[in-house]
Amino acid sequence: MTFFPFNYERALAWLDQRLLRRLYTDRVRRLLLQSFPFWFASIVTGFVAVGYERVFVWAEQTSFAWLRREPLLAFGLTPLAFLVAWAVVQRWAPAARGSGIPQVMAGIELSNPAHHQRTGYLLSLRVAVVKVISSVALLLGGGVIGREGPTIQISAAIFRAINRLQPAGWPQLSRQIALVTGGAAGLAAAFNTPLGGIVFVVEELTQMHMARFRMAVFSAVIIAGLTAQAILGPYLYLGFPKVTAHAGWFLATVGLVALLCGLAGALFAKALLWLGRYRQRFATRAAQAGWVLACGLLMAGLAYAVGQEGVGTGKPIINRLLFQNDGQTPWYLFPARFAGMALSYSSGAAGGIFATSLSAGAILGDGLCRLGRVPAEDRNLLILVSMVSFLTGVVRSPFTAAILVLEMTDRHSAIFQLLLSGMMAQAVASLVDSHSFYDHLKHGFLRETMAQTVEPPAREPRTAQPENLAP
Repeated sequence: MTFFPFNYERALAWLDQRLLRRLYTDRVRRLLLQSFPFWFASIVTGFVAVGYERVFVWAEQTSFAWLRREPLLAFGLTPLAFLVAWAVVQRWAPAARGSGIPQVMAGIELSNPAHHQRTGYLLSLRVAVVKVISSVALLLGGGVIGREGPTIQISAAIFRAINRLQPAGWPQLSRQIALVTGGAAGLAAAFNTPLGGIVFVVEELTQMHMARFRMAVFSAVIIAGLTAQAILGPYLYLGFPKVTAHAGWFLATVGLVALLCGLAGALFAKALLWLGRYRQRFATRAAQAGWVLACGLLMAGLAYAVGQEGVGTGKPIINRLLFQNDGQTPWYLFPARFAGMALSYSSGAAGGIFATSLSAGAILGDGLCRLGRVPAEDRNLLILVSMVSFLTGVVRSPFTAAILVLEMTDRHSAIFQLLLSGMMAQAVASLVDSHSFYDHLKHGFLRETMAQTVEPPAREPRTAQPENLAP
């Protein structure tokens, strides 16, 4: 019996070639070429976020060290640090001041064909470098700031730069999606909270439909987060605090704490806005420098009186309250941190309010627990609730706040209490101001950016860009 001769190797090669042709279509090739620069930007963001975090920790520990050894140095070093941090921003990148999130929001709004050249004022690499220098200088001198908002602005600047460097014929994503995904990747790498980064984009950065940018955001968050984890390991920002998640009547206590902390956060945001408006009265550089020095001197007095818990990000305070809670928290720590946050932010230097708001909420929640004689086993839950609520009162992103705290602590048993507290804090904060703190600042940055003179582009603008990666 004879068989028809059959060449298996040739058949397999033919099938492979045929299959590859079906899979690697022009659309797939375009999607891969579109995605590659964003994946590269996500890796860069992960490395930069880790490097920034390590420099930030070094600066905070250094400020603790000199404050422990020579508290009187605060009256010299703190005003000097405030002045240097402000001067660097004023001289080289005024848009680097403050948190960075309002700048990203304004950049997203301006990333259209008519105004996209102006986004460089808000999100250039020079702004990113100045952001790092100014925030580290302020922290070295005892400022009360965080790095999460700055990391988001730095990440968006990286994504914008890489998006602009692509060759003219390269299939490109829109400038708007570059900034959106940059912001998400920055938050994910800063906090090791990928879900928080995604929710933050949807809730805070943009009102676009998720389908427009889902693949870009998801891939950027995953790659930036994995890059940070490859260096730091699969860490939790706040560890594994013991939490007993009650229901029933205890939810009334949760609700009361959420309302009080949400109200405090909203009032803090109003105080920052009022200080910002008052600061605008100082028109000359000399008058502005005087304001900065006054802020630095007041901050020096707080640092001298309170010690190292009155300066820095506040993360050590959160860890102490969640894992030790030794009853050593003085009653004046919350107003001192409140004032320190306001003085540091209103100085005009770079620095965020995410981490500091979480620490302020934790201190306030602990104080309320002690005032209400809450049993020790229930305090951790209420401290987490107060962190979510205070942050929500400031930034008006209840789901982002709840998901961030959830991912920082891995306490999934408390998810409903955290979500409930965020919603209640949002409701009470809306009674104080219907707009978020970031929204107010975004409009200010939009006006400031539109007033800038824009240099004509060195080359012709790109041709039309595809809007998304979604099918």
